[in-house]
Amino acid sequence: RRSPAAAAAMALSGVRVLELAGLAPAPLCGMILADFGAQVVRVDRLSQSAVTSAADVQARGKRSLALDLKRQQGAAVLRRLCRGADVLIEPFRHGVMERLGLGPEVLLQENPRLIYARLTGFGQTGKYAQSAGHDINYLALSGVLSKLGRKNENPYAPVNLLADFAGGGVMCALGIVTALFERSRSGRGQVIDASMVEGVAYLSSFLWKSQKVGLWNQPRGENLLDSGAPFYEVYRTSDGKFMAVGAIEPKFYNQLIKGLGLNLDELPGQMSLGHWPEMKKKFASIFAQKTQAEWCSIFDSTDACVTPVLSFDDAASHLHNKERGSFITNDLGEISPRPAPVLSRTPAVPSCTREPFIGEHTEEILLEYGFTKQEIAKLCSDKAIELRNLKANL
Repeated sequence: RRSPAAAAAMALSGVRVLELAGLAPAPLCGMILADFGAQVVRVDRLSQSAVTSAADVQARGKRSLALDLKRQQGAAVLRRLCRGADVLIEPFRHGVMERLGLGPEVLLQENPRLIYARLTGFGQTGKYAQSAGHDINYLALSGVLSKLGRKNENPYAPVNLLADFAGGGVMCALGIVTALFERSRSGRGQVIDASMVEGVAYLSSFLWKSQKVGLWNQPRGENLLDSGAPFYEVYRTSDGKFMAVGAIEPKFYNQLIKGLGLNLDELPGQMSLGHWPEMKKKFASIFAQKTQAEWCSIFDSTDACVTPVLSFDDAASHLHNKERGSFITNDLGEISPRPAPVLSRTPAVPSCTREPFIGEHTEEILLEYGFTKQEIAKLCSDKAIELRNLKANL
């Protein structure tokens, strides 16, 4: 569990965040802030209609307040909460908050120091601003999807990590921290327009800027880093597992060749593109002759840039990751990655308690933000908020 002293020492200690419940990217953004010490309140729909909240598996370190924003009283509660908050994370399509009377023009007028973070797929303006989409659509519009995939195959999306989480949740968290830093000098908040299309496009800056240096001259799947090269590829082992090879530099490539039991002088040049397909077949046939563990015993003490492709279970138990404490276990025995990066003086100390039930902390949070018990009782009777009986859930 996270002690009060540990929480107070973290980098974002004292920052108050309201995260409107959503799917995937916004919850990650809120969890990052919570992991590094922010006081994050997830503003949930009432439990009867809270499908997205129930599906949130990134609620570590957060508390839950159940609020009906479609009721006038509920919208008024959020306005009042925002007066005492530092950050609002809003994951809805353009126009939703404005229709509720909760747009940035309203909330920043009441709290000029508020950081109003709008995290959407297509952004707040443009042809698709009000269109539905998912990671694969944002990835497609960014241009990045066209680069992903093997030769003679359709482009493929690597689950939903790139646009949703890297281009969305992480980029939005970066924007929030940047805006908070700027606020420390100006005293003023601002609106963040975090588009997942633009976030993942920004992540791909290297791809854009390296087009003229010869890295992407060939069709998809035939280049150095997109499965074209035999020395940057994944190979199956005799036990049905895999090894990842990234021996790009000649000194690393030489060690790869040595570990495979081949003679460098008897092979085509490393950068002889015409020989890459036959070299891939040769490497594949050799890797298929030993188990993953056997290949690890050969390459682990070298700089051949050859590593095992680990399952989640194996990653959590791998010696290197165990020595660094790269994975943590919560009170329910669930394993997840430790927050990154590691700060030397004010490291993240993630909560190990279970994730909150919808509305579990409604009363507690409202009292902290200055509501009286009488006001809370009235809001409850008006069905603008929901107070959950924790004992009923245990």
